[in-house]
This record gives sequence, C-alpha cells and structure tokens, in this order.
Amino acid sequence: MDFAFSEEQEELRRTVRAFLADTSPETEVRRLMETPEGFDRALWRRMGTELGLQGLAVPEEYGGAGCGPVEMGVVMEESGRALLCAPFLASAVLATTTLLRCDDEDARKRLLPGLASGELVGTLALTEDSARWDAAGVCLTARESAGSWRLSGHKTFVLDGASADVVLTVARTGDDGIGVFCVDGDAPGLTRTPLPTMDPTRRQARLDYDDVPATLLRAHGDDGWRLVAEVLDRAAVALAAEQVGVAGQALDMAVEYAKVRHQFGRPIGSFQAVKHLLADVLLEVESARAAAHYALLAADAEDPELPAVASLAKAFCSDACLQATAENIQVHGGIGFTWEHPAHLYLKRAKTSQLLFGDPAYHRERLAQRVIRVQGAA
Repeated sequence: MDFAFSEEQEELRRTVRAFLADTSPETEVRRLMETPEGFDRALWRRMGTELGLQGLAVPEEYGGAGCGPVEMGVVMEESGRALLCAPFLASAVLATTTLLRCDDEDARKRLLPGLASGELVGTLALTEDSARWDAAGVCLTARESAGSWRLSGHKTFVLDGASADVVLTVARTGDDGIGVFCVDGDAPGLTRTPLPTMDPTRRQARLDYDDVPATLLRAHGDDGWRLVAEVLDRAAVALAAEQVGVAGQALDMAVEYAKVRHQFGRPIGSFQAVKHLLADVLLEVESARAAAHYALLAADAEDPELPAVASLAKAFCSDACLQATAENIQVHGGIGFTWEHPAHLYLKRAKTSQLLFGDPAYHRERLAQRVIRVQGAA
C-alpha cells in the first residue's frame, strides 16, 4: 500500500475545497438546513455534471469516473469540513455502493447513470425501531405474488429518505432470508415523514410501507445480508473520512481563535492549559486521519480484513471527532455555545455521526468478536 496521497488526489482535494468554499459557506449551510429538502437540487446537479463528484466511484461504462474509495474519501473529508448540506453519503456512498456490489446488471444500467450525474438521489433504508445495524434488526417483510414483490412495515432513521428518488430497502423475505429491494420514491403505498434530528445539516426520515411494489436486486448467490454487510463496511469507512474533515475543521477553528482571543494581555493560546488541550486534539485528529486513510486503502485493495479495519476506523474517528468538536467549544468559551457561532453545528454533526452505522462500543465489540473467531480458528 502507498500511504501517501497522489498528486491527482491532492488536486482533487484542492478542487473540492475551493468549490465548497464558494458554494457551501456557513451562510448557505444555515439557509439550506431550514429548507424542506435540506439541500439545493441545482447545486447537487452541478456537483454531478461539473465536478463529477457523485460518479467518482462509478465505472466509466455507467457514466462515472472509475475512481476508488480513496478518492471518495477525499471528497467525504472535504464535505465534512464544509458541513455540506447534500445527500452525498446517502446517494453517492450508500445507494451507489449497494448497486456496485450487487450482481444486478439491469439495475446498474438503469440507476447508476442518474445517480452519477446528480439527476437522481438514492438512499439505503435499513434500520428500524431497534436501531440495530445487523440482520436481526430487519423486520420489514417482503412477499412475492404473481412474480412481483410487495413490502410491508416501516424503516426509520433513513438518510435523506424524504427526498430520495430511489430507496434501496432491506427486507426479510418469506424464507427468512434478507433481500435488498429497489423502491421508487413516489411508489404507491410509501409514506415518507421527515424526522426531527439533532443535526439539522443531515436529514433523516421514517418510511412506512403499505404493500409497496418493489424490485428485488440480485445479490451474491442470493445472499442479501452479505451484500448489506459489504455496503455497511464501506459506508463506515467513508463516514470515518468525513469525521476526520469535521474534526480537522474544528481544530483549525480552535487554534485560530486561540491566537486572536486575548486574556490578561496575552493570546489565550499562549497559556499552557490551552496549549496542552489543543496538542491532545491534534494528536487525536492526526491519528484518526491515519486510521481513516488506512481503511480507505483497505477498501480500495479489497482487503479481506476490511470488516475489522472498518470497525477500527469508525470507532476511533467517532471518538476523535466528538472530542475535537467539544474542545473547540471549550476553547471558544461563552461564544462557542451560541446559536450564531458555527461550533455547535460541528458538534451536532459529530454526535449524530458517532451513532450512524453503529457507535464506537458496537464496533469495538464487533472487532473483539472477530479477533476471538480468528484466534479460535488458529
């Protein structure tokens, strides 16, 4: 593995950072988080047509750039720095990865070009009231009748579920297996209700299915949960990269404020207590960046250890991100607690991301169980 970013990847970073500086400043983030959809459809299409961001990981035959997880990680990190209000994680990561990992060529040809161009928004509906990220948490049922499938039940905490044009839904089939089904966003019987969340920059929704027509995606040997597990590992890695961006921006904000805020005739950054606090945050952020980058490389190389690496990265980056955003508020003092200051927006993104795809305790337990199985096999 080459642990350094290539010049092309660094150029991608510079391009995305400049684009988001122009199109996603704090004023625009605050405007969009008050709108019904939570993002700008016109900007979403620009991201797809002008920069090709949604299609980075999509093969050229489907209208994408044919890049890999590392390039997607670069975009995720920069979107985290800017608190981008857009369904990038839901559509370009979850939905696109599901289609790329399945064995359904017809579905790929039908959906990937639209997802890559930004004409379509997709998402993956998995979690239910139990908020579990494993197969045991899937209760929504799928029944086959006269060669067609119908879904009944509900999903909750669905990223951008109220605005998605394509909802890839995980359901339990009649033979007690797991399947992934493609559902149109305006399908009859599908009711979508936006949910109030801590983070106003990332939308979630509850989806109710009342005998909703759906199309089954062909998975590896009809093993639907294996497909979902592969998607979740890659999504956790992408989210870890975003958390690095959030944490890095929070650290930069804290350092800049420590330079200009004076107490007792000195910048507060000159006080030892503040120096130590910021040094600890820097250590956490750089360690998180290394963990996320390694996980991106493992995903790119199709490393069989990716499930373990993904859990390690998600757990560490979640904690580092939460620490960095909380300490940023601490350094800012009273002003950091106000609605007008952006520090609270980064803390809210950090807290909701910590729970998404499983919290650190879940991933550490998952990693520990994997180690036990490997040792037992040896």
